[in-house]
Amino acid sequence: MSYAISPIAREYFSGLHRALDIVARERRYLAFIQAPPFERSVLFYEEILKNDLCQFTALDRSEVVGWCDILPTQGEARAHIGTLGIGLIPEARRKGLGSKLMAAALAKARAKGLRRIELFVRQDNAGAKTLYERFGFVTEGLQKDSFYVDGEYFDTISMASVWR
Repeated sequence: MSYAISPIAREYFSGLHRALDIVARERRYLAFIQAPPFERSVLFYEEILKNDLCQFTALDRSEVVGWCDILPTQGEARAHIGTLGIGLIPEARRKGLGSKLMAAALAKARAKGLRRIELFVRQDNAGAKTLYERFGFVTEGLQKDSFYVDGEYFDTISMASVWR
């Protein structure tokens, strides 16, 4: 396997959508349980490109196997805040790609002037929580029953990293 981290590009749209769908269908890591329609995803990715937002892809040769984005929060008073999202298809996990994706996205977020990065992680996702803590994220709260999947409720943890 030959892995690389690359900024988002149009040539990766189809692969990003595929990776999103794979992770979403696991019904464990994302708020989605399947990817949105491809056309809607393309509009989302185009907006990221147009505004030079923070999104990086993990590639196995030319195949997208994951992503990390930090997208701005709405409202002028919250313009310094971004929300982090990350996902890797099962075969690409535990290879250090999550760390590489986060490092790239966080560096760009800082360069773009973001000073607070927020995320939510399911409480039962200890591996992701550990990864976030390695990057300086701290737990800020617990949201009870904030995910509902297949008739079962799950709590999420809110985490953030702040720098000045």
